[in-house]
Amino acid sequence: MWVVLSYYTYMIALNFLPWTDWLALLVFFSAWLGYAWFAGRGHEDGTTLLHRTNQYRHFWLREATFRDPRMLDGLITQNLSATPTFFSSTSILIIGGLLALLGASDRVTELVGEIPFAQPTIVEVFDLKVLLLVGIFVYAFFRFSWSMRLYTFVALAIGAMPAPAKFADGTFDRERHAKRASALVGLAAEAFNSGLRAYYMSFAAISWIFSSTAFIVVSALVVFVLYRREFRSDVLDVLRT
Repeated sequence: MWVVLSYYTYMIALNFLPWTDWLALLVFFSAWLGYAWFAGRGHEDGTTLLHRTNQYRHFWLREATFRDPRMLDGLITQNLSATPTFFSSTSILIIGGLLALLGASDRVTELVGEIPFAQPTIVEVFDLKVLLLVGIFVYAFFRFSWSMRLYTFVALAIGAMPAPAKFADGTFDRERHAKRASALVGLAAEAFNSGLRAYYMSFAAISWIFSSTAFIVVSALVVFVLYRREFRSDVLDVLRT
């Protein structure tokens, strides 16, 4: 029933969207997808925070091959998986709240219309804006939940590591096991990073409720903040030293 209602609202809203809203949507998705592609290119040359921390992940898992037992490494993996677990649960709560908001969209539309700088809109268009937010957080949920699952694979990779003595006598390749485990941790971190990026972009989507101009400006501002944190942050400078 909700899917039918959403599709009906979507089709009505498309007939009422002005060209400025279409432009704002184009800028939003271009900024999001374009930045994701741009940040992904930096993984090879060490210019992003994710790539630099991937190197430390490799150092960590290589040191794990010298340890026995590996309780410390299990605790680290458990702590790393706690953050995507929290965000995954939070995403479900946010999605539920947004769906509840659709039931009161007429009153919320009147409230937003009373804001001086807000752009007046009809209920169907407002519902479309809320559905965009729902879609963003659904995507974030899938990325966070995938990150959680990847960390279970990391735990398996650590648990399957042979004893340090078997690495020392050449029975198993130390670098191969460390590289495999660190690659899994890197994939988990990348999934979490893309989910967190969706949270950032949701702030831009929220601004669409007020006006298409605010939507464009905040979209550009969010991408700028993401760029600063992934390419020009103090943390990255520290990790490079």
